[in-house]
Amino acid sequence: MTSSTEIAVDTFHADWQDWHRRHEEHRADPHGFLAVTGLHWLDDRPRRYPDAPGRWRTGPDGVVVDLADGERIVVDGREVTGRHHVGPIAERDGVVVGVDGGVVEVARRGGRDILRPRRPDHPLRARYRGTPAYPPDPRWVRPGRFVAFDAPRPTTVDAAVDTIRHVYDAPGRIEFEVDGVPLTLTAFPGAEPGSLSVLFADATSGVTTHPAVRSLAVAAPDDQGRVTLDFNRATNLPCAYTDFATCPLPPAANRLPIPVEAGETLPYERSDAQS
Repeated sequence: MTSSTEIAVDTFHADWQDWHRRHEEHRADPHGFLAVTGLHWLDDRPRRYPDAPGRWRTGPDGVVVDLADGERIVVDGREVTGRHHVGPIAERDGVVVGVDGGVVEVARRGGRDILRPRRPDHPLRARYRGTPAYPPDPRWVRPGRFVAFDAPRPTTVDAAVDTIRHVYDAPGRIEFEVDGVPLTLTAFPGAEPGSLSVLFADATSGVTTHPAVRSLAVAAPDDQGRVTLDFNRATNLPCAYTDFATCPLPPAANRLPIPVEAGETLPYERSDAQS
């Protein structure tokens, strides 16, 4: 006879498998970050770049591309030729234009405008084998408490590329325990309204997990500030796979002294390179 505990564990594992499958599908999207073929920093000098038609520049009025005869891009489903003003782009925002064989992302990171072509046939995406992870373990589903700051605190963090830094408004911190050890993580706003995002490193970083950073999404706190940290769903950021990423790194307070043996581990691509 199957016990309720066994059923709960089976459901826990099945839910994790479903979550990780969907996360992998998103990661391997034909125009996702595995398809990025280059990272180009724009300035006021018009330049051509591989996998991107036209000559690109930026200035006070934003990004502009000049397309030569026979060159075209697709913007909001409309074919564009000649000169096209992309315009100013907000920090951590971006637009995507269609090009022959792929797309080009025009974005702003660390106060600078960038160009990132993306092609579905890029070898990193074409050879992607999936990302390994620790087996899901209920032990790493930790209750926590969100403590809001009096006002959001601008927090500057380093980036995967050393030419920029990122600034996020941290709304508060999350307090929790592991094996009786009290721990704290600075939280940033999450993707959904009210939700939180945590960037962290720990004692597994550089050993079994990516050396720089992992990310954890946290649902919005309840009316008493209670949250759940499910480290089984800790994920790699794009910089774990490609040098063409501008990922933020954890604030100093988010470098945990314990090994978090849960969530995604070193990608095969990085493990192969180190072996």
